[in-house]
Formats: sequence, structure tokens, C-alpha cells
Amino acid sequence: MKNVVRRLTGMTGICLFMALIGQSAARAQSADDIGKAVLPLPEDLRANAAIYVYDAKGERKMLRPGSNMVECMPKDSSDGFTRCYNKITADRRDFQAKLKAAKMPEAEITAAMAQAVKDGKIKAAPYGVISYRYSDDDKRIKLLWIMSVPNATPEMVGVSTTSQRDAALKGKGLPWMMLPGTPGAHIMIPINNTPLSNHE
Repeated sequence: MKNVVRRLTGMTGICLFMALIGQSAARAQSADDIGKAVLPLPEDLRANAAIYVYDAKGERKMLRPGSNMVECMPKDSSDGFTRCYNKITADRRDFQAKLKAAKMPEAEITAAMAQAVKDGKIKAAPYGVISYRYSDDDKRIKLLWIMSVPNATPEMVGVSTTSQRDAALKGKGLPWMMLPGTPGAHIMIPINNTPLSNHE
């Protein structure tokens, strides 16, 4: 009987030890994720930005509270991008996350988002709001800021629609507009000459 108790005690100790190691690793990974999640932002916005993720059900889970106007998500393993947004667009992203969790096709998500705006369930992205994106892949624009300009045209804002992707990959990209004249119109702004930027 004593031998059985000793074995059980030993097994309990091992399990507890392994659990503690797992918790420490999880905390370390979380801290690493949080540190890298703010990389797309200007340096003055990083310290007070909120960090969050979505679970499998599309529910928002906060990793770190924030006190400024932006919030970030750790690197997305599906596409390699790290993204930050203005908190004013949070309802849109929360709505979209639930649709993605339901395995809805991308085209249907886009249509559902547009309908939700019409129905007043979510707000349209405000004109001029900026989102931030970073990738550590040299074959992509590494540091990119994106300004939402719903329904704008090049004539309205004076921005070219000629893609600057190739120039941006060499660290020389200029702003350009995509989807002009639509609700999804936006201006791509490659950020050059930083340690995180593309370089020739």
C-alpha cells in the first residue's frame, strides 16, 4: 500500500511540475506575442495599445488592455500578417470574426458586412481612419498603413491608382488608391526607411 501511495505521490508531483512548465511557456509565448503585436504601429502608440485575439467561436479575448485609440492582434498564422486598428472599428471586426468562425465564404462575409451596415447593425469605417499591417516576409510590403476613404475617387483626393507594390518591395513605394469609387476604397501607404521596412 505504501508503495502505491509513493507512486501516486510521485506521479502527482510530475504532473504538477509539467503543468507549471506549461503555464510558464504559455506566459512567455503570450509576452512574446504581445511584444510583436504592436510592431505595425508608430513607436509613440505602441506602449498603450490594447492586444486581443479571437477564439474559435469568434469571441474577443483580451491579452492586454490599452489606454489609447488603437488595438492590435498578434501575427495571423494563416497569412503571416500582424495587424492593428482604430478601436472605433471594433464592432466591424467583432462581427466579421463571428462570420469567419461560422466558416462563411469570403464573398458571403463581404456581402453580409455590407448588409449589416445598411441595417445599422455595425457602423461603416469612418472616412480617413487608418489601419496598420506588418509582415516579416521580404516578398510582401513589410510595413504598410492603410487609410479608409469610402467612395472616394482619385480626383477627389489627388492620389494615383497606379500600384506601387514593386517599388515598395524595394523600399521606395509611394501611396496609391485601391477600389476607387466603392465603399471599400482605401489608400495604401508603404512606410519606408525604418528597420522594419523593405530594403533594396
